[in-house]
Amino acid sequence: MNASRAHLVVALAYDRLCTFEFGCVTEFFALERPELDIDWYRFAVCADERGPLRAAGGITVQAGYTLAMLDRAQTIVIPGWRDADETPPEAILRKLRAAYERGARLCSICSGVFVLAAAGVLDGKRVTTHWRYAERLAQRYPRVHVEPQSLYVDEGQILTSAGSAAGLDMLLHLVRLDHGAAVANRVAQRLVIAPHREGGQAQFVPRPMPPDEASRLARLMDWVRANPRRAHSVASLAERAAMSPRTLQRQFLEATGMGPYEWVVRERVNVARDLLESRPRLALARVAELAGFGSEESMRRHFRRIALTSPAAYRAQFGAQFGAQFGAQFGEKFGEKFAAKTG
Repeated sequence: MNASRAHLVVALAYDRLCTFEFGCVTEFFALERPELDIDWYRFAVCADERGPLRAAGGITVQAGYTLAMLDRAQTIVIPGWRDADETPPEAILRKLRAAYERGARLCSICSGVFVLAAAGVLDGKRVTTHWRYAERLAQRYPRVHVEPQSLYVDEGQILTSAGSAAGLDMLLHLVRLDHGAAVANRVAQRLVIAPHREGGQAQFVPRPMPPDEASRLARLMDWVRANPRRAHSVASLAERAAMSPRTLQRQFLEATGMGPYEWVVRERVNVARDLLESRPRLALARVAELAGFGSEESMRRHFRRIALTSPAAYRAQFGAQFGAQFGAQFGEKFGEKFAAKTG
């Protein structure tokens, strides 16, 4: 969906508010971002209880609106919930069901998924939450498909994230969906966070890697990002990282939740996204070449699977927008530098 002045994001506040999760939502949507030169989101906070509301850390919050604001919201974010074992007030659940029925986008961070589950809007859908809540959620709501390892899960109208900082990844994903990769990258830069972590990436590494292995894997990932056009295989990547193919496979799975091949494909899709935004006149065949895909058809197939749209449709939505926001000169410079770097 295209965000505009009319696009309203509303966060639900409540007594015993999860301060960090609420702060993440506020940081993303409440700040004005004149450097982006785009119509940013409007933001509001609503609550069922009268304030002031107590929040973790001994602070209080005064919500500016009642639950009636949920009737206008196009995106609703539930930043955690005070007690996973406490059923939310029926007034909140009723508003969320109505919002879902009219097509509003519903998002939760950490234990906020229990609110959506109680509202009955998650049945048959894939969701995630903090790993320590996952089993409880699955037992209480057996019709909900819980993915305990994922950082966040995008089911289209409903998005859920794991605990705490995983909410940042989901919120950045929302910005990317609404405004494209270039804007999301600039927001990430201002927040000093990674510009993109896949939702399927593991919440935590089950067995911490030895420092030397972790360092080798990080260097390998940086090298692949700088050389997307090269032919990468598990064998070649393992050789470059001075690991056995089996060790490389295991470490990629533990660190990212996916194997080396899938990770490389997704990195190439990210390169293609950047090129489609920054170089609107570049032929799709050339985009496929610079991103490291063997053919335009291969790029189309993987791009649609991962980005849920075609390269042409993505360019139509975000290519002209990039030029208007950041100027054709920046786009050309980026493209020239990237093309020179990748050969």
